[in-house]
Amino acid sequence: MPSAEHPHYLVINRYDDEDAEYARYHVGHPCDCSIVTLPDCVAALGPVDPGRVVSVPDLALGTVLAAARTLAERHGRFDGVVALSEYDVLTAAEVREELGVPGPSVELVRAFKDKVVMKERLAAAGLPVPRFTALDRTVSADEVVRAVGLPLVLKPRAKAGSAGVRIIHDTAALAAALADTEVDEYECEEYVSTEIYHVDGVLSQGREHFVSVSGYVNTPLEFLQGRPLGSVFLDPGELRTRLAEFAVTCVRALGLETGCFHLEAIRRPTGEPVFLEVGMRPGGAEVPFVHRDFHGIDLMAETFRTVLGIPLASSGAHFSPVAAGWVVMPEPAQRPARVVARTPMTGVVPQVYAEVLPEPGERYDGTGGYFHVPGRFRLTGPDERSVRSAARRIMAEYRLDVEPVPPR
Repeated sequence: MPSAEHPHYLVINRYDDEDAEYARYHVGHPCDCSIVTLPDCVAALGPVDPGRVVSVPDLALGTVLAAARTLAERHGRFDGVVALSEYDVLTAAEVREELGVPGPSVELVRAFKDKVVMKERLAAAGLPVPRFTALDRTVSADEVVRAVGLPLVLKPRAKAGSAGVRIIHDTAALAAALADTEVDEYECEEYVSTEIYHVDGVLSQGREHFVSVSGYVNTPLEFLQGRPLGSVFLDPGELRTRLAEFAVTCVRALGLETGCFHLEAIRRPTGEPVFLEVGMRPGGAEVPFVHRDFHGIDLMAETFRTVLGIPLASSGAHFSPVAAGWVVMPEPAQRPARVVARTPMTGVVPQVYAEVLPEPGERYDGTGGYFHVPGRFRLTGPDERSVRSAARRIMAEYRLDVEPVPPR
């Protein structure tokens, strides 16, 4: 049984890298952690008590609940339940509700998970969102076009990383897409073709603890289509201030008082910021790394702590006017493939201060997401323009040689 002095937390894990080292997230806060994890992720957990780990074939709600009950019987009731992956945050909330554990409610988490719910609530609060409509089998393509206009974006309501997102340019293409889609799980929204920004922050009891604002180089959707993706912190100024204030207003309107968020916004040609979507977790790709490196804040740790009600690890973190950013390269177009050679950028592009490159023989099959990719680069320079230029140079000059992997 756990120590009476230590809280007992349930962790739902799907990470197979350093993000699964949960012990570093609660430094200074003694506790007992029991973990439900996918089999391939067990080794990444670090030194843990095997009796506190249950390996499961999937992280569906029913599977996680059964494992959670097993762990509670062994080690006592839970004082909190946490999941850091976007794919599991709603499951964690549902487990909390089912087991009577404190923490962010299903209603709150759904407002940061379901793209229809979040836009409905923000529109009701008078905040600018794209024109949108939820889909079901009764809605025709003509009705969607009348509501949203063309071109439009067909988007899953609850997936992350632009998975399943399509830009539709005419009614016939939309009708074909709807016929081939589980429409109840999708929405359509207005396509606004301007810059996309992301705002990463932490609120503590309604107050801003930390906020940063970055501009994408290319877009997450283009990354899924095979183009490199990058991001650069915005220089201090009116645009950065306006987007930061807009993002905080949005997440407060959605009900967040204490927690981390990753919000994406666009700007209309008039300059007006428009909400795109938001998650109650850190941004992906190299976002956590550059924040640790340049702002001294571990967004993964602060997410872990805010969900569980642990005091924040960072004290009075503030945005530093540093110029930094990152680039991730897409997997090869022809897959499966293995690496033959690659060209390091350190020493070639002066702004590169760290890079993670694949070794010859490493394989890619299209399931790598933002992490298992054939090139990750972190950048810094004198200003936003310099870093953005370096990101473009890496995208143009980085070379990856691969060969097909023969079928087994």
